[in-house]
Order: sequence, then structure tokens, then C-alpha cells
Amino acid sequence: MNPLTNVKNIKKLNEQELQGRNKSSWHDQYKDSAWIFIGGLPYNLTEGDVIAIFSQYGEIVNINLIRDKDTGKQKGYGFLCYEDQRSTILAVDNFNGIKILGRVIRVDHVSNYKAPKDSKNIDEETRNLRKEGCAPKKG
Repeated sequence: MNPLTNVKNIKKLNEQELQGRNKSSWHDQYKDSAWIFIGGLPYNLTEGDVIAIFSQYGEIVNINLIRDKDTGKQKGYGFLCYEDQRSTILAVDNFNGIKILGRVIRVDHVSNYKAPKDSKNIDEETRNLRKEGCAPKKG
């Protein structure tokens, strides 16, 4: 599906929710994941830039901007994990469809994030996050 169509579909779901057409929030199906997908990013943004933008809605504990293996250049999309899953709802509702440096971005929930395979250069904290995840702990 076209990324801009996805942006419009998410906005439509939010409108329906605001009008009270749905008995529960469409966000509820993602309550076990604190990860979001971000697409359409300008290629010159760094992880720090994305964190600065997205930290408006919560503490960020992990980010994975997808990069070209040969050149190391950012591919324009990535994944971000918040400390609190409720921040994902705010990010999806408020950032989906906005323009950053002239590009419309798409922000959506991720239900089953699969971390990239570990490399030799990975630090211990990131290794633990990938192993345990950063979704809310079930009591």
C-alpha cells in the first residue's frame, strides 16, 4: 500500500475514534508493544535528530534507523521504542502525516518488532534490550 494512503488511513481511524464510532480504541491491539515505525524520514537526519523530535511524547529507550550496509547512509525509515507504551499512542496520533524538512512522515505502531541480528560492535545494554524487549512488563 502506498505510504501516503497509510497516513490517511491512520488519520481516518483517529477521526472515527474522536467521533465515538468505535467502542474501544484501535490503539488497544498494540498495548503490548512500545515500538513504533517511522517512515519517510529525510535521509540526512541522524538518530539524535529523530530522538530530539520524538522525545516530546516520552522517554526513548532504543532507536534503530535502517542504514545501507555498504554506505552506512540512512534509508529513510526506522524503529523507535519508548519507555512507556502510552507514548506510542501520542506519537502515532500526533506525528503521523506531519512534514519534516519537506517530507511527509508515516508513524505507526509495531506489534512484533524483530531486532536486527547482533553484531560484534553491539553494547551490553542494547543486547539486553533486544533480548528482553522494551514492552511493558506483565505483572
